[in-house]
Amino acid sequence: MSARETPRMSPTLLRIALISETFLPEVNGVANTLGRLYDGLRAHGHRLQVVRPRQACDQGRKSSDELLLIRGWPLPGYPGLQWGQSCLHKLLRRWRQQPPDVLYIATEGPLGFSALRAARRLGIPVVSGFHTNFQQYTGHYGVGLLTRLLTGYLRWFHNATRLTLVPSVSQLQDLARRGFERLHLLSRGVDGQLFTPARRCCDLRAQWGLDDDDIAVLHVGRLAIEKNLGLLCSAFNSLRKRYPERRLRLILVGDGPQRAMLQQAMPEAIFCGIQRGEELARHYASGDLFLFPSLSETFGNVVLEALASGLAVVAFDQAAAAQHIRHGHNGALALPDEPGSFLDAAIWLLEDPEILRRVRLNARQHAGRQGWEVIVQQFEQCLMEARHASIAAPEGQSLPPVS
Repeated sequence: MSARETPRMSPTLLRIALISETFLPEVNGVANTLGRLYDGLRAHGHRLQVVRPRQACDQGRKSSDELLLIRGWPLPGYPGLQWGQSCLHKLLRRWRQQPPDVLYIATEGPLGFSALRAARRLGIPVVSGFHTNFQQYTGHYGVGLLTRLLTGYLRWFHNATRLTLVPSVSQLQDLARRGFERLHLLSRGVDGQLFTPARRCCDLRAQWGLDDDDIAVLHVGRLAIEKNLGLLCSAFNSLRKRYPERRLRLILVGDGPQRAMLQQAMPEAIFCGIQRGEELARHYASGDLFLFPSLSETFGNVVLEALASGLAVVAFDQAAAAQHIRHGHNGALALPDEPGSFLDAAIWLLEDPEILRRVRLNARQHAGRQGWEVIVQQFEQCLMEARHASIAAPEGQSLPPVS
């Protein structure tokens, strides 16, 4: 919530439990989104409890009324992240003593499953969020046979809740086609005071070996196979060949299992690692062109952050890009089924410096109107409505017995 957004007190104050395998200070879109929703709800006067696995920063920390820590298991392929351990009886003991008015379950692993079961036992209404396309990731990691099974589980899980919040129109339409029910759009916001062109840093660009007239081609995100980074590399190489007279430098912010491979394939690229807060905002604002080739996003918070930072964004016409980019006005869109159109969109932006300047200006103007406060109010309303509705699972959606 920006300094210009005035907190307000809700007429009905709730006890809300947020359940997630990931939460701040971990760095990912789910943790960032939940952190913003948490802060917004607290500013409205609600009482919040977070249920999550222990993190490295929790050594010696004990659970409290506001934080219930669960043991976790390492999540393969995601160093530093964990699946929350199944903890049905622990949740039942805690919530029988002090029941929440409503739950928000952000992840569908053993922790989320335990919370769903406990809520059913105690008659607590549940809202769920579809934050990650895990059913798509299985194909990227060589376990494509599990995709159908995982999709079925996710459909069952979310259909057993009162409401499923989905961050983008394209994601909502896709889930509806797959049999997910009671879907509701809850988009994302951006902190326009943190992410702003005013944080552009000549010293940082000089560290990258770039002058004012050079082009910093930026990518921010997890360096993993599901992010379609092969297209990022091929598109950048094509741009360098097309504009040999211009100095272009690829800047990658983030970390992940493909970093070593990318460093070998792109030895001239700058790898900045994970950045947070004002340092992250400074990296965004010091770029010029933002390439985002991912096809696996439920939303893609980085798209809004790049727009707010005044970057010209190239992305596929889905998720956040489809909602916030008007092609040729404040960014450039590629067709999801035509990878070649991604390069075409980047070329269009670089062909004329005036086009690039105008698009970057329009990007900032649009993103500057996408604050978090409206999103928090919509989220709050969804929780209010769920509290007053029956949580009985639809026919055929009863939960399996506990082992």
